[in-house]
Amino acid sequence: MKSFATIAALAAVVAAKGSLTPIEVKGNAFWKGTERFYVRGVAYQPGGAADAKDPLLDLESLKRDVDNFKKLGINTIRIYTIDNSKNHDEGMKMLDDAGIYLALDANTPKYSLNRENEDTLRASYNEEYLRSVFATVDAFQDYSNLMVFFSGNEVINAKNNSNAAPFIKAVTRDMKQYISNRSPRTIPVGYSAADVSEIIEQQALYFDCGTDDERADFFAFNDYSWCDFEDKLQTFEGAGWKTKMETYKDFPRPIFLSEHGCIEPNRQWGEVAAIYSDKMSSVYSGGLAYEYTVEPNGYGIVDLKDGSIETNEDFDSLKEAYSKAKDPSGDGGAKTSGTPSKCPPKDKNWEVEGTLLPAIPAKAVAFMDSGAGTAPGLDGKGSHFAGTPSKGTATPGSGQATRTPDGQAAPVNNGGNGASAANNVEIPMKFFGMVGASVLLGAALMF
Repeated sequence: MKSFATIAALAAVVAAKGSLTPIEVKGNAFWKGTERFYVRGVAYQPGGAADAKDPLLDLESLKRDVDNFKKLGINTIRIYTIDNSKNHDEGMKMLDDAGIYLALDANTPKYSLNRENEDTLRASYNEEYLRSVFATVDAFQDYSNLMVFFSGNEVINAKNNSNAAPFIKAVTRDMKQYISNRSPRTIPVGYSAADVSEIIEQQALYFDCGTDDERADFFAFNDYSWCDFEDKLQTFEGAGWKTKMETYKDFPRPIFLSEHGCIEPNRQWGEVAAIYSDKMSSVYSGGLAYEYTVEPNGYGIVDLKDGSIETNEDFDSLKEAYSKAKDPSGDGGAKTSGTPSKCPPKDKNWEVEGTLLPAIPAKAVAFMDSGAGTAPGLDGKGSHFAGTPSKGTATPGSGQATRTPDGQAAPVNNGGNGASAANNVEIPMKFFGMVGASVLLGAALMF
């Protein structure tokens, strides 16, 4: 057993690409080794969601934009759409060299949950959808500057479609299991929620309740409630953020803003000073300003015209706000442990009844051992009307991994009837090749 664990540990090291220390979840905060890590970044999707291009593949534009990232002083970008069939070594190395982490959405326009109704949700939760999601994990798991995966973004965007929650949570469970079974390291998985005031607290509680295999590693939400005045800054109390701090004070996992930056009536980024202050650091772990390029919605901080970038006033004011906002010292009041949340009861706004989740689609179970196979990329046929939908519900705990990223067998789960703990250590075969290569080449780790 010890020899297998050693091989797996060596494989994990060899598999790593990049010089940045991987980000970990400890208690209700992110950590970079022994240092508290605060997300300080921007949302980055030039062309917007409608264009759906992979910005990490346009190396000339990325190089130009990384220079602006350095000027802003950020440490993270969020990308909503990538092509999981392509190699991203060059783009990820550019970010790594600049000290920038990636928060990555696992869905694409063609491979996502269809929230129209219960039938479309179940139909779109199928093996072809999970093949694409898992292929994204495969494509990025080895990069040490891959910070987190989002299992979904604003799938619930109104109080009348909270019925999507069990499917989002099932995808989170499936991603966590796949990462534990197939990846060389643990990668946090969580959800990016819309700030639907009537149910935002229920979402946080729901994605944190239940068995460990089902619980998200963090909770993020897109918050545009801090709107500065024409002639002065909003206040911490006036924006309602003091109330939110009280609401989430006992939340046991990291919380951060996956989007922020109200543009009315005059965007001055006053919230930045609050986000990186002792007022919020005991609960919040930073945020991502929305967004980099100006799209039709008018939120961007740079104008993109004919391939050229020109910064605007929002860029300058965000740069100034970031430069003035220093991270709190020490652990910032972070908690090292906490109790899982209780699942919220059904009410007039929260339509989820009970705690059971959809079972993983039968044909997707094999991915846990054999991998996702050929990645569909952005040109695939899509998953909304393909594949075999999930049937029935899962037993709580059935999403437990059969191995952990360090190569050890997962602990036995007595409560589930799905993937049970392995009696022997299971190590993906690609790692053996990596170990062999490391011996021959002197274990030199470079991109």
